[in-house]
Amino acid sequence: MSKEKVVLAYSGGLDTSVLVGWLQDKGYEVHCLYVDLGQPCEDRKAIMQKAVDIGAASAEIADVREELCSDFAFPVLQWQAKYESIYLLGTSIARPLISKACLQRAREVGAVAFVHGATGKGNDQCRFQLAAEALDPTVKIIAPWRMKEFRDAFPGRTEMLAYCEEKNIPVKATSSKPYSSDENCLHISYEAGKLEDPEVDGVSVIDFGMTVSPQDAPDKEEFVTIGFESGIPVSLNGASKSPLEMVTELNEIAGRNGVGRIDMIENRYVGMKSRGVYEAPGMTALYTAHLAMEQMTLDRDLTHLRDRMSAEVAGMVYYGM
Repeated sequence: MSKEKVVLAYSGGLDTSVLVGWLQDKGYEVHCLYVDLGQPCEDRKAIMQKAVDIGAASAEIADVREELCSDFAFPVLQWQAKYESIYLLGTSIARPLISKACLQRAREVGAVAFVHGATGKGNDQCRFQLAAEALDPTVKIIAPWRMKEFRDAFPGRTEMLAYCEEKNIPVKATSSKPYSSDENCLHISYEAGKLEDPEVDGVSVIDFGMTVSPQDAPDKEEFVTIGFESGIPVSLNGASKSPLEMVTELNEIAGRNGVGRIDMIENRYVGMKSRGVYEAPGMTALYTAHLAMEQMTLDRDLTHLRDRMSAEVAGMVYYGM
């Protein structure tokens, strides 16, 4: 009798690596999908090999970097949408696209369910589910962290690491770490661990991956010219750029100049507060340039209407709606 197939949104980290093994223990044939969002600090080849070594029936990469920038990030940019006036929504923007890619892969392999490793106290569980159900109201979603059986088996990282040792699942994680992170080409976010203490200086704790400290940035200005068409950035220093090229090249330019770090306490969709440290050098530069362009082109009433609506748009994106 053939096993039921599931598609797992796979990152290669501790949680999703454990899920590959646990889902097999439950009798499923697991198909891993790594959604390539331009994560700047990850070894994709090693991540795919790891999934296969654990026992995944397949391990594929879906490259959605261009789509992330053109169809998700830039429309949000046009609204000047920032959650609670600060956060540029780099993680929030990406989650619906992960759901979309996983549902497409599920159709290709004939999977009965889409599996994600989002925790039961975070925003991502809502974003994944709302997006998936909007795209396919009949979809079956397996969210192990909302299942008592899974939580009882893995009450903490110690138990997850012990499971990996038992199953010969290679992991680099330790039983404690100072924070967790999420990456894509738009930003890197850092949360939890030591960052949960509001007295801790978040910026000094983080080993940043996209930016240098402003104190370590060059003392000389670097001038950049960004061209827009219909509110969309299309050229950088006079050269035409695709959306992905625009973001990645500005990440390098703004990142080396210490642009784009924030440290905030935000109100999560699920009703709790969360400390987040973010770096988004390229998008920070684009937001600033776009606002300057709007000051020259929008009249008073339209500008004020945009100001009132941008907070609502940011909230909808943040919540996954």
